[in-house]
Amino acid sequence: MRKMSILLVVGCLVFSAALVMAAVNKGPEAVKLPASMGEVSFDHAAHQGRVAACQTCHHQAAAEATPVACRSCHGVTADIPTAKDAFHQRCKSCHKAQNGPTKCKECHRGPKG
Repeated sequence: MRKMSILLVVGCLVFSAALVMAAVNKGPEAVKLPASMGEVSFDHAAHQGRVAACQTCHHQAAAEATPVACRSCHGVTADIPTAKDAFHQRCKSCHKAQNGPTKCKECHRGPKG
């Protein structure tokens, strides 16, 4: 009986550790987005704490095991908005609602690409 209890406790600890590791590993801490107006340094970790689910931004994440690069679809065909248009629509609308930066140079601060 004692061995079974110890085994159960160890199993629970391993499972809990796996859940914590999965929750912690949510992609890079920061992402650099090249842009002609200047590179956008996107604080991915900070945004994760403000958004309910990854699919809010990574709409393909529901269909993919790992989110794909936005530019792999956006702007490839005429029926899908360019990455620039998608970023501006999604980011600026959220920033307006959450009182985030909305002026060009508040996000486009890096070298021009």
